[in-house]
Amino acid sequence: MSEFLLPDVGEGLTEAEIVAWKVKVGDTIEINDVVVEIETAKSLVELPSPYEGTVLALLVPEGETVPVGTPIISIGAEGEAPAPTAPATQTESDPYLGMAQKAGAAEQQVDPADIDLSNPAASGSMEGASLVGRIKADRGPMRRARRGSASPSTEAGAQTQMQLQGAFAPGGAQSDEVMPADESPVPATDQRASQPAPAEALVPAAAQAEPGVVRALAKPPVRKLAKDLGVDLTGLTGSGPSGSITRDDVQAAVSGSASVRAASSAPAPTGAPSYDAPRERETREPIKGVRKMMATAMSQSAFTSPHVTEWITVDVTATMQLVERLKARRELKDVRISPLLVLARAVILAMKRTPEINSWWDEAAQEVVYKHYVNLGIAAATPRGLVVPNVKDADSLSMTELAAALGELTATARDGKTQPAEMAGGTFTITNVGVFGVDAGTPIINPGESAILCFGAINKRPWVDEETGEIVVRDVTTLALSFDHRHIDGEKGSRFLADVAGLLQDPGTALLF
Repeated sequence: MSEFLLPDVGEGLTEAEIVAWKVKVGDTIEINDVVVEIETAKSLVELPSPYEGTVLALLVPEGETVPVGTPIISIGAEGEAPAPTAPATQTESDPYLGMAQKAGAAEQQVDPADIDLSNPAASGSMEGASLVGRIKADRGPMRRARRGSASPSTEAGAQTQMQLQGAFAPGGAQSDEVMPADESPVPATDQRASQPAPAEALVPAAAQAEPGVVRALAKPPVRKLAKDLGVDLTGLTGSGPSGSITRDDVQAAVSGSASVRAASSAPAPTGAPSYDAPRERETREPIKGVRKMMATAMSQSAFTSPHVTEWITVDVTATMQLVERLKARRELKDVRISPLLVLARAVILAMKRTPEINSWWDEAAQEVVYKHYVNLGIAAATPRGLVVPNVKDADSLSMTELAAALGELTATARDGKTQPAEMAGGTFTITNVGVFGVDAGTPIINPGESAILCFGAINKRPWVDEETGEIVVRDVTTLALSFDHRHIDGEKGSRFLADVAGLLQDPGTALLF
């Protein structure tokens, strides 16, 4: 048997979330078969198996975040049968109940004959060893057994016991204060006369549901998925072991194909919220994965590098005409041609006159590191957060090759399949806010770089023709450059920005670089 340990798929990553398993127990897999999809602090990554054989166990459930080095899957020899597993029980779906039963089992190892029942202190010490939330029915052969079995003998009693279990289950009535048990010793003459408190009194008010309503069985990742999708678990019939609700049940409910329990015939209380109305005034979403990495990187950059931002508004009518001519060329028919392509080319050419833009301030070594290559990053917004993949050695690519590389880069980012290696080693970044109709912004420099260019929306605007002095309608955009003022002064930043703007205004001047 071999255990596949969660690897570090990036540069110094410490943890990852199990997003989706691609195999199940009993499957036969080969080396390099994709077995799981994980989310790291940088991207979604599919992990191939380093072993071949039969899947014996999936050691980490979907939705759980584990540190690097944790065993996540067990793989045995081909044809080896997985170890038999006991059917799921209430204990498996309720970890608090399982803890209580273990504590009860440990307590049963004490021989009741060794305890002096006439001594209230001895009895009290034994009661004090009970775990909070422990189910009395699990105590076994103890003093309480003289009064009869602790198991409920009526349907109402069984229902109350289920409500009590739900109160101590995760997500149960945790907002109600649990009253401390009365540990004072009871005189021997009053022990027989004293009657146990009704079971209903042990249940917090929020957990006393109407008869016939039992808290749905579902694992924490399934509950999180249901919360994110707005699915009410109490209205679903589970298809998992012991009627537990699975991810498929939740996803089927979203598509409208899940079986739903019949609604209660009791009239809704006055003022009950409509199902169309939001049920919560606030929701909380954990900060993890790509969003957590982005927040850390932006905070570090904003408070480490002294940012300076400069703007320039430029007439890009000639660039838009060039884009239309390029689209008509046969060799470019299979790639996407856009103003971003012309801007990327202009940035690469302008760096030849201002190499400081493509350098980096190494604080630890107190050196400025000049890069003699351009790894051009393109900021892309994805459902999981902002990612900045980069085109490696973009300065060595032809116009056609650069167009193909940019198209592949953006398509991969939209699909959420960008790999950590594709985001490492960037030297300069372009963020295209124009696709959202935004004119400009003050972008934050990516760590490890010294400048970032913001590309605004291209709109038709009135423009004064410099030759005739007449007002004409032109295609106009705004560029904003943020740079590290520790080693890029205003003269260098302004020269670079002016060169880029000049190339967009008259692409023919590229022959001068």
